[in-house]
Amino acid sequence: MSCWYSSATKRLLRLMASALVALALAPLCMTAQQVQPALESPKPAIAPPTAVPDSEQNQGQTEQVHTGVTSGLDNEARLEALLADHQFLRIESQLSQMAPEQAQFYKGILANRNNDSRGSIQLLEPLMDSVTASGNAGEEKLLRHALAEDYLRMGDMAHAAKAYQSLAEHGHLSAAEQDEIELPLKLAPLAASNPPMTVEPYQPFLLQITRNPLGLSDLPVYVDARAHAWMMDPTAPFNLISRSEAKEAGLRVSEETATIRSLTGRPMSMHMTVIPRFTIGGRITFRNMTAFVFEDADYVFPKSNYQVEGVLGYAALSALGSLTVTSDSTIEVRPYKPMLATEKQDPPTAGARFFLDGDQIIAAIGPRGQERMFVVDASGQQTYFTSRFYDEHSDRFSGQKMALFSIPGAESKPPEPAITAETIPLTIGPTDVEAHYIQVLTQPVGLMALDDVYGVLGMDFLDQLKSYTFDYRTMKFSVRTE
Repeated sequence: MSCWYSSATKRLLRLMASALVALALAPLCMTAQQVQPALESPKPAIAPPTAVPDSEQNQGQTEQVHTGVTSGLDNEARLEALLADHQFLRIESQLSQMAPEQAQFYKGILANRNNDSRGSIQLLEPLMDSVTASGNAGEEKLLRHALAEDYLRMGDMAHAAKAYQSLAEHGHLSAAEQDEIELPLKLAPLAASNPPMTVEPYQPFLLQITRNPLGLSDLPVYVDARAHAWMMDPTAPFNLISRSEAKEAGLRVSEETATIRSLTGRPMSMHMTVIPRFTIGGRITFRNMTAFVFEDADYVFPKSNYQVEGVLGYAALSALGSLTVTSDSTIEVRPYKPMLATEKQDPPTAGARFFLDGDQIIAAIGPRGQERMFVVDASGQQTYFTSRFYDEHSDRFSGQKMALFSIPGAESKPPEPAITAETIPLTIGPTDVEAHYIQVLTQPVGLMALDDVYGVLGMDFLDQLKSYTFDYRTMKFSVRTE
């Protein structure tokens, strides 16, 4: 599984700060299907949507994905702006019109966003010298960051450590961007000489999960045959284990340490260990799993009396090819290559596409050619739409009263005016569903991570579904309502 990745630093910080936690296997893709087209005179929003030239609009359906990017920029700046605006489908449709090296660059970046790390590395590595020499700081940052993520996703800690160090030194990063890469920058070097993790073949299986006192999902695991419950966070870049659990299992903990702050907002001293044998629910076995060791007191929720034993992050969950989560808290797992399975027995999932974009999971949702981009918050209880959605559809909210709404994870900001939408029709792949009681912000909040998307999708919507499936083999999300 591969809900990417470095959002752990922000999302777990929000989790610690507000306890707005939820099933970590619950990224979601959705959109308003029946909402009327955009207003004739939309209010100026975050980045006011400007007209796309007819020559671009007519190039293909997927190019109509809504964007706030202006068309008066030069070609390189326009493409970089589209990428920053998460308009991956539009960029895909324009690859054939690009010069060869430019097309190779954007194919590599899109491979990174599509979770094809090996393909991304093959495309981007040969461009490092020419992009660096070009003096284009924006492209150099994109390339270095994508390669660092690719190595980390593949579990190549030695190359990841070097790539993140190079990104920190030569990537022209802002202070906020430096903070976002703190975990891999500081922790990957501790594991640079570790043996690669391997996964033993397994058959599809069902597994019962539980909700911990925080509302987050815990998964039954075995650390060298000792039973424990680890909370799942597929956005976390690493697996984490408490000091007491590592000691109980007799694991060897590194003497080397790194101090991080971005996980909980407080300094945490982290060590590294290798778990020789790790099993999820007795059904899937990992060998030589790297995990980072935290002190028990650094990751505890006193009000809920909940001590985190471990966190199962992307590094382990990426081995799961397709996950179906049901309303009775059962998970069905299908591997990337089901043993003896034919396509008829294991058909690909038809659903909405999703992408991995730095510390965000981005879903392209809506009828074909009318997709909108939403953030999937794997640790957020509440679904809410942003002013970008409101500016397109404010006619449907005419006459409704506004109230102040505190944005989850942004408690330091004052409450924002919002309207409660009783019902909004949504489309997830081929399935029509309805979302109820959604908060819709009426003005930008000044946070780029929110203002440049159409909404943040949380567990309150997922709880309305009979089941939902994330197929990481096809990067598609589907749902079942009955």
